[in-house]
Amino acid sequence: MDINIAGKTALVTGGNIGIGRAVSLALARCGADVALTYYSHEAEGQETVVAIEKMGRKAIAVQLDATRADQVKGAVEQVARTFGGHIDILMNNAGHLVGRSSIADMTDEHWFQTINVNLTSTFFCTRAVLPFMNTGWGRIINMSSLAAQNGGGNGATAYAASKGAIISFTRGLCKEVADQGITVNAVAPGLILETPFHETFSTADVIKGAINSIPLKRGGTPDDVANAVLYFATELGSFITGEIIEINGGMYFS
Repeated sequence: MDINIAGKTALVTGGNIGIGRAVSLALARCGADVALTYYSHEAEGQETVVAIEKMGRKAIAVQLDATRADQVKGAVEQVARTFGGHIDILMNNAGHLVGRSSIADMTDEHWFQTINVNLTSTFFCTRAVLPFMNTGWGRIINMSSLAAQNGGGNGATAYAASKGAIISFTRGLCKEVADQGITVNAVAPGLILETPFHETFSTADVIKGAINSIPLKRGGTPDDVANAVLYFATELGSFITGEIIEINGGMYFS
C-alpha cells in the first residue's frame, strides 16, 4: 500500500513540539510539504522547519493563537499561498489541559479557556482550511484523548468534555465532507511521555502508577501517535472516516 504523499501539503497546528513535531516530521518523511504553527517556543518551530527542509521538503512555521478566528484565517491563507493554493492534510493538534480544577471550584474563565483551546480551535482551523482542501482529496485528523472516554484524571473534567466533543465533531464533519473526497478521523492518546502535557501537569508518581496500569507496561511516545496519524493521512486509511484510534497500550478499550 502506498504511503508516499509527495506533492501533498500539510498543516499541523502546534507542530513545533511534542506530538505535533513528531507528526510534522513523519508527514515530511512520507513526502509532504509541511506548514506548522506554534503559539510559543518559536525556536523549536524553526528547528522543526530546518529538519523538514533537510529532507528536501518545503516547510514554514507560523505563529498562531488558534483560539482567534482572525489569526487562524490569516495563517491558513498564508499557508495556502505558500503551498500553491491547496492544503491537503490538516492535523488539528493544538490544545492542552490548561490546568486542573474541580467543577465545583472552576471559574468561568478556566472552563471557556479549556473549551476554546481544544474544541473551538479545531473548529476555527477546520473551517478556514476547507476552502483550500480543493483537489478532491483531503485528510483531516483531530486530536482527542483517552480522557474523552474515561473522564480524565483529577481536575480534568473540562478537558475531558472538550476532547469528548472532538469525537462528536469528527463524526459529524466526516459526513459533511465525504462527497469532496475528504476523510475525517481522530486519534485519542493515553499516557504519552516526552510531551509538555505530562511534564507540566503530572507528577512522577502519577506517571509511574499509570504505567503500571498499562498492559504493555510503558508510556507511549510522540512517534506512536504520529504513526497512527500517518495511517489516516495516507492511502493506508482511504476507506476509513469518522473513526477514532485509541493509542494507550491497552489501558482502555473502546
